[in-house]
Formats: sequence, C-alpha cells, structure tokens
Amino acid sequence: MRLLLDTSTLLWWLDGDPKLGAAARAAIATPENEVFVSSASAWEISVKRTSGKLDAPFDIAGALERNYFIELPIEIAHAITAGELPPHHKDPFDRMLVAQAQTEDLTLVAGDAEIAKYDVELLDARE
Repeated sequence: MRLLLDTSTLLWWLDGDPKLGAAARAAIATPENEVFVSSASAWEISVKRTSGKLDAPFDIAGALERNYFIELPIEIAHAITAGELPPHHKDPFDRMLVAQAQTEDLTLVAGDAEIAKYDVELLDARE
C-alpha cells in the first residue's frame, strides 16, 4: 500500500498520540507499505509553529528520515489538480494533499470528515 499522511496524522505518529487509531498506526508501521509525507505538510507545520498555533518538531526532515518516510514534493500537476477540486474543503493544505493523493494514486491517511467528500482513497486516521 502507498500511503500519504496528512499533517495531523504525521504529528500524531511522531508524538505517539492516541488519537491515531490502531488500524492507521498498523498501516503506517507495516514495512511493506510506502509512507509519503507532502512538502505541504512541512510548510503547514512551519507556518503554524511560527505563528504560535502549533508546538511541533523543528527537524521535520530528520523526523521523516528516522521514520523512513518518503518526501513528496509539490509539482505543477498537483497544483493544477488542487485548484480544480470542488470547494468541499477550504484549507489549501488539505486540498493539496487530496490533489497529491489523486495524482499519485496514494491512499490518504486523514481524520478530517471533509476530505471524505473528495474522490480519493482514504484511510481514517482515527480508526
């Protein structure tokens, strides 16, 4: 399975937060699965940390490396797809993650009910 973690899921994983459900935790921990993290998540963490809205790790790149997660850069195709999505969700970071999951044929691991409105393979992070 090829997974794309949304920002909350990534932070729950890194913090060992019990909000991350057993099924999602098992999928992320399965060595055969490829786990991707978008550069949009690093951007979101940085923006929210700088504004004081989030207490999060400073070394996101190191955290990805230690967990064997694969960095997913934002490409032009992702940006175009994100811009063309129906307006179910207003958060531009989440819209980018949906676009990347669609474009790259990834299962998005997220706990946001609004994301389920999109045509995207979804694994509920709370399960």
